Amino acid sequence: MLRPTKPKTPRRPAPKKTSGNQKDPVGVYCRVRPLGVEDEECCIEVISNTTIQLHAPDGLKANRNGEFKETQYSFKKVFCIKTSQMELFQDVAKPLVDDLIHSKNGLLFTYGVTGSGKTFTMTGSPGQGGLLPRSLDMIFNSIGPYQAKRFVLKTDDKNGMEVQNRVDALLERQKRENQPAVVPKTPSRQRLDPEFADMINPEEACRADGVDEDSSYSVFVSYIEIYNNYIYDLLEEAPYDPIKPKWNGGGTPQRQPNQEFIPPQSKLLREDQNHNMYVAGCTEVEVKSTEEAFEVFWRGQKKRRIANTQLNRESSRSHSVFIIKLAQAPLDADGDNILQDKNQVSVSQLCLVDLAGSERTSRTRAEGNRLREAGNINQSLMTLRTCIEVLRENQMCGTNKMVPYRDSKVTHLFKNYFDGEGKVRMVVCVNPKADDYEETMLVMRFAEMTQEVEVARPVDRPICGFAAGRRQKNQAFKDELSRRLEERGGPVDAESTQSVMHQLLQNLPSLPASEITDPHDDVTLPRLIEVLEKRHKIRQMMTQEYNRAADMLKSMLQELDSSLVSKENFIQDQRGQLGEKDKALHSQKTEIDRLEKKSKMLEYKIEILQKTTNIYEDDKRTLEQELESREQRLQREQTEKRRMELRMQGMVQDTKHKWEKECERRVCAKQLEMQNKLWVKDEKLKQLKAIVTESKTPSDQRPAPDKPQRPSRERDRVPAKRSASPSPIPTGPPVRVVHRRSNSAGGERWVDHKPSSNVELDTVMQPILGSNAIKVSAPSEKALAKCDKYMLTHQDLASDGEIQTKLIKGEVFKTRGGGQAVQFTDIETLRQELPTGPSRKRRSSEGNTAQGGDRMEGDWTDVETRCSMAVEMRAGSNLGPAYQHHGHQKRRKP
Repeated sequence: MLRPTKPKTPRRPAPKKTSGNQKDPVGVYCRVRPLGVEDEECCIEVISNTTIQLHAPDGLKANRNGEFKETQYSFKKVFCIKTSQMELFQDVAKPLVDDLIHSKNGLLFTYGVTGSGKTFTMTGSPGQGGLLPRSLDMIFNSIGPYQAKRFVLKTDDKNGMEVQNRVDALLERQKRENQPAVVPKTPSRQRLDPEFADMINPEEACRADGVDEDSSYSVFVSYIEIYNNYIYDLLEEAPYDPIKPKWNGGGTPQRQPNQEFIPPQSKLLREDQNHNMYVAGCTEVEVKSTEEAFEVFWRGQKKRRIANTQLNRESSRSHSVFIIKLAQAPLDADGDNILQDKNQVSVSQLCLVDLAGSERTSRTRAEGNRLREAGNINQSLMTLRTCIEVLRENQMCGTNKMVPYRDSKVTHLFKNYFDGEGKVRMVVCVNPKADDYEETMLVMRFAEMTQEVEVARPVDRPICGFAAGRRQKNQAFKDELSRRLEERGGPVDAESTQSVMHQLLQNLPSLPASEITDPHDDVTLPRLIEVLEKRHKIRQMMTQEYNRAADMLKSMLQELDSSLVSKENFIQDQRGQLGEKDKALHSQKTEIDRLEKKSKMLEYKIEILQKTTNIYEDDKRTLEQELESREQRLQREQTEKRRMELRMQGMVQDTKHKWEKECERRVCAKQLEMQNKLWVKDEKLKQLKAIVTESKTPSDQRPAPDKPQRPSRERDRVPAKRSASPSPIPTGPPVRVVHRRSNSAGGERWVDHKPSSNVELDTVMQPILGSNAIKVSAPSEKALAKCDKYMLTHQDLASDGEIQTKLIKGEVFKTRGGGQAVQFTDIETLRQELPTGPSRKRRSSEGNTAQGGDRMEGDWTDVETRCSMAVEMRAGSNLGPAYQHHGHQKRRKP
């Protein structure tokens, strides 16, 4: 009957409280794997069966003082490198299997660094089965005689269990037999896959005690993986076999020609009506034997994503979860059939989790997909650590912080176990090599913290109210019934028994009426006695006949026994011969299986070696290419170095030559400057001497006052501004220098550099540049590359407010580096003055001259008025003496 849909989500009830608040800590075990190389450095030492000690490897400072620090960690039990798989199973997984058979949940997961032996601990290898195959073997050894037929117990899509009657189960079995089998039938011992044929030796088989014989059991298995925080079903088959892709070792599908690949779909986590988390739509396969269950596991294992990394040849890139679900249904009161009430069915499950190893990308050098996978693996493990830390803090400090189960699919799926739905066990696998020291220390800290978390004990399931021993009583009744039928010569039903009794009663004489109404009746009793005597005689006759037939049958049976004994002796001889042949066949078959297994292992090793060879060849090719590129780079650098040396030598020579010329120029300029200073001093002395000589001339030697005299122009001139540097010594008499034209009249090409802010003067200094001159307002390398001469027109404002124009000329030549340089050769200077300048101060000597005709001594005190040449030169200029000096004659007033 379907339940009516509710408009709102029901409120979640409070978590169950266990009676007496009994809690058990999380059981943490440690297993140390052997070293890969015997002489490799080891960082782990087993102190006792519960304690290990970590030693810092050489070259690693463990504290600030630079001393090596040794740390000890304690566990529930420590398994050394000599521990067998059977010993590990007895201590770790067997109690969880016992709880599973007694309707209690369990969680077991392996944790550790990449390459620490987690997958070997969980799965094992041929001849050394791990925890998973041994758990399956123990379950089926315990419940083997009490298993229900297929499809009597059936899972629904809501993490529940349904019960079907015999007819429905038979119909579904026939329907499944006609369809393509999703799960193959239980394989025989002779046809097992060599990869898991000899996982467990028969001598190591285990069996649980206290199995409820009044119940029927069914085992369902499912296999999922959590990859990049997505859940994928490893037992899910493709919709159509023709397009089903083949999975390679890395968990990636291989496309086949002309076939479309259907990628696997991720599953969702949901919560059932009992608030337990489950994977919606996950394939759950009903199995009836250890071989069948392990074959289902191996089919899913081949789809699991693994990859080759720097630390592990076959590194798990996902968390795998193998779920064993055991359904237990009680028998009815007769002990013959299963009780048709699904509320009485108890379901318990055991989750075996193989966590992916934590790894550092700096060591694995992962890139691309491997880097993304490593990031998701480390993130999920970090979430698990965070949940454990919050649980520990809530229990030890009494806080009520929210545990972040939903941050990762791993923690969200198993949140019910930490809330008290079953026992939790963890096997910490460690690699003792020194390279894993830092990662191993982090694993040890997490394991030590996990031991402090306590999980509530699960509540015992209620027991059905029927009497115990129902199955045994029903079986004893069936055995007795079959025995009696065999004694009677075959199956006899109730109708045949009634017919035989009726025939016997008809052969006997019928009893007369025996009712006595009169105490003096003497007829009824004698007649009854007579009839009884006849019946007695007939019975004696039948007994004699029966004894005669029994004797005959006995003799016949004796004869048959004697013949049977002879035939049995013959059969025994034939069986002896057949046994010898069977032994020979068995030995041959064992040898064949051993050789097949050895061949398969050798093929597997050859494949691994081939992969390793390919990896090494790729690395060799890469290193050769890198070496070749580095050699080419080194040759280029050496060539560039030689070129730079030659260039630097040329630059050094050019710089040396330049500085030699500069030193010569500076020496000449300094000499010229000193000569100019001496000349100025000599000129001043001569002028003073002349002035003194004229002042001492007698008055009678002066010209007559009435003699006409030309007015002096020298007294009306305003003394010109002297330049910052002294004028050079004139080499001859002052002449009027004619302005030179530029040498551009030839075939040379000029660059006319004239800023846009200049004032057009239209003076005689403008050179004739020609029609092919390039006029620019700012210098450029492109213009200099096309010309041979360069001219710069420069204007500035003098101290008296007049415009001063300079034409700076030079020659353009190419440099060693491929550029252009300008060497200045000449400077022409023009000073523009207005004819109507500021009023000059008249000397008082002019009035005296007008009156008396005599000049005052002040007329000759100005030295510059006596100079016939105007010389301009910039002091400290970088230009050479060849073009630093040029003069022009002063213009006199009319």
